[in-house]
Amino acid sequence: MSQEIIIRRITAPEIRARKGGEPIVALTSYHANTARIVDNHADILLVGDSLGMVLYAMDSTLGVSLELMIAHGRAVVRGSKRTLVVVDMPFGSYEESPETAFRNAARVMAETGCGAVKLEGGVRMAETIRFLTERGIPVMGHVGLTPQSINTFGGFKTQGRDTALWPLIKADAQAVAAAGAFSVVLEGIVEPLAAEISRESSIPTIGIGGSRECDGQILVLEDMLGYNPKPPKFVKVYGAIGDAIDSAVKSYAEDVRSRAFPGDENVYTLK
Repeated sequence: MSQEIIIRRITAPEIRARKGGEPIVALTSYHANTARIVDNHADILLVGDSLGMVLYAMDSTLGVSLELMIAHGRAVVRGSKRTLVVVDMPFGSYEESPETAFRNAARVMAETGCGAVKLEGGVRMAETIRFLTERGIPVMGHVGLTPQSINTFGGFKTQGRDTALWPLIKADAQAVAAAGAFSVVLEGIVEPLAAEISRESSIPTIGIGGSRECDGQILVLEDMLGYNPKPPKFVKVYGAIGDAIDSAVKSYAEDVRSRAFPGDENVYTLK
């Protein structure tokens, strides 16, 4: 008699309980194929609005729509079985009011089947985070370099180089935790500050260009695979997928041009 093995997904409370424990492995994923592979190794799959830049050649994340996030979120959930899938709330979908944020976040959760959403901002978004979490929507926070605010920052600039601003960034991280977020992404923050925030935070910190003292790390999958020809300086490249694709396509093109079409020869003949 065969016994079916039921695989249970990691939950937001389980991630929160990892504070100070085993480091949390997180990566972005935008479609089912990569989700299926990464699902074997990661704890969190983030369907990031970075897909606007990575997949659609946008200059920033600001042009990403809610519908686009839902479509990709649904694909990642379908392609994975055990990881916690978190979907980014895109620019303009949550800033107007807590009520607007809840309506859009509820739609994301219902239409994708994801386990949590992520939104950017600290003190200014604390009320919204609390409003969502009190109504059953797990929230991952995001402070420091927040890409949806690049027009305010004047570009993708490391945060915390001016120590006079440290109290503001620390206050953002503390506000996110106090509002009920289960974890917080620390992006583009100088290492000493990220380390301080991680030590003081009551929830797991997940660094991207942050400190080794964070409770975990997240990277854009395409960056660490060598698919992006110019990855950020802080990224360790673990593969050469871009070169592999280029080589494979080149070989395919050469076969086609020489009429050495790949495949079983019997397909083209009558038996």
